[in-house]
Amino acid sequence: MYRSSFWVAALSALVLGRPVDECSSKPAAFFLAGDSTTAPDGGWGDGLLSFLKKPAIGLNIGKSGATTASFKAGGYWANVTQHLKDNANKYDTYVTISFGHNDQKSTSGVTFQQYQDNLIKFANEVKSLGGTPLLTSSLTRRAFPSGQDHNATDSLHDQRLAAIEAAKQTKSPIIDLNEASLKYVNAIGKKAAYEYNYGDDKKDTTHLNPHGSVVFGRMVADLIIRENACLEKFFTPNETLSTAIWNNKPA
Repeated sequence: MYRSSFWVAALSALVLGRPVDECSSKPAAFFLAGDSTTAPDGGWGDGLLSFLKKPAIGLNIGKSGATTASFKAGGYWANVTQHLKDNANKYDTYVTISFGHNDQKSTSGVTFQQYQDNLIKFANEVKSLGGTPLLTSSLTRRAFPSGQDHNATDSLHDQRLAAIEAAKQTKSPIIDLNEASLKYVNAIGKKAAYEYNYGDDKKDTTHLNPHGSVVFGRMVADLIIRENACLEKFFTPNETLSTAIWNNKPA
């Protein structure tokens, strides 16, 4: 059964060696880097930021259609690093790094090794600027094979492993959204999972409608808090939503 976020966070803090009373005095700043499954209008990013409370700040820099390569080439990564530089003195800075949906395409021009290497490079650069990278595995697609309403296709398995490996190599936190979101949509089933689909016809099983953004944004917030209990104070709790998510109920 789900327990309140405070006690989950407190246990996490003890396990990870970060007692709640030893947290930084600085507020947190979250900068979100990723593809369309993070970006505004279709991603979980704005849902996550909707739970932030002052003095924390956040900015969604996700870009629709982005790969790890195009995000850097298009100047979006430079935008992330500039915000890190501008806010390093006043805030503890965090960057969610979530790519894979476009990198895995055969037309992306990004090999799997390049994808993993790019995640590592992003994380190391965040650390070099005094920030904390949050390697966030890709949001699952809500695509179910015919007749298998509780067995969504695990289409981002390798990309999840790359994010985990990048976190390991850079000694960074892993926010395993892929694992959590896949388990969740499998538990609630196809019909309920489709309620989060993008578009009026709800046929887009990759992107999220506004409610889906809030649901999976809450999931990311809870995963971040589990990883670092000190950050709980910067998120407005939603016990009803969190209880539904972590008890595998439609939210």
